[in-house]
Amino acid sequence: MLSLWLNVLASGILLGLVYGLVALGLTIIFGVMRVVNFAHGEMVVFGVYIGYWAVRLWDVPIIVAAAIAAVVMFIFGYFLETLIVKRFVNRPHHYQFIVFIGLSLLFSGALLVAFGPDPRPTASQLSFHTVSLGFVTLDLARLQAAATAGLLITLLGAYLKFSSFGRSLRAAADNRLGGLVVGLNIPRIYAVTFGIGAACAGVAGALISPLFDAQPYLAVDFTLLAFVTVIVGGLGSFSGALLGGLMIGVAEAIAALMFAPSMKTALPYALLILVLIFRPRGFFGAKEI
Repeated sequence: MLSLWLNVLASGILLGLVYGLVALGLTIIFGVMRVVNFAHGEMVVFGVYIGYWAVRLWDVPIIVAAAIAAVVMFIFGYFLETLIVKRFVNRPHHYQFIVFIGLSLLFSGALLVAFGPDPRPTASQLSFHTVSLGFVTLDLARLQAAATAGLLITLLGAYLKFSSFGRSLRAAADNRLGGLVVGLNIPRIYAVTFGIGAACAGVAGALISPLFDAQPYLAVDFTLLAFVTVIVGGLGSFSGALLGGLMIGVAEAIAALMFAPSMKTALPYALLILVLIFRPRGFFGAKEI
């Protein structure tokens, strides 16, 4: 029984790291631009499809597929912000909600037209291999996804903290008008920020492509998952995205073990309700949020 619980907890933690990467993309965009990306789940699904097609067409490792997804989704996010999103950054929130919901429906429809509704499993040899660490046995696909997500979160955090662009980004997040006064290129910072957020979603999608079949209908689940994660951890908080991802991953694993796999989303939403009651701004959320 102890071995079973340890395996379930370890599996939840590993998947939670990937959830943290998904939430990190959403929270970076909100923290800097103050817009809420309701099409974030579709960007994750784009990453899942990129992972699927990269493995199927070129038979590359999932790590390489994730790198391809990072580049493709960064470019996609950069130009999406430049062409559409920037026109709504300074508008009331209900305008932003409408445009992002419209983008969400547009992206989902495009995926349905291009690939159809049928699930497409990604064939990864890692899914058939396991590694044993004492009482814990883990499949390599999940372990690789978690290790890569954890490394990317660490590197991105270090880059945003210590690089000159990271300082500019934080300045733009704290005071947009002040950034403009001192000569910061705010439109470029916003475009790069949105590109980074989209890249985080795409990489996470590619990493979990061996674990989730590629299908357009996953987008709603990932969007809700990202919002639950950032609300639990604290909207706009880098540390909160990671903590929220770990908590949601573990909660899903425990719910699947204690109740049924189909009930794995019940415990995370119960956790969300408790957080909203007792700590509405999340564990690391700023007071003004």
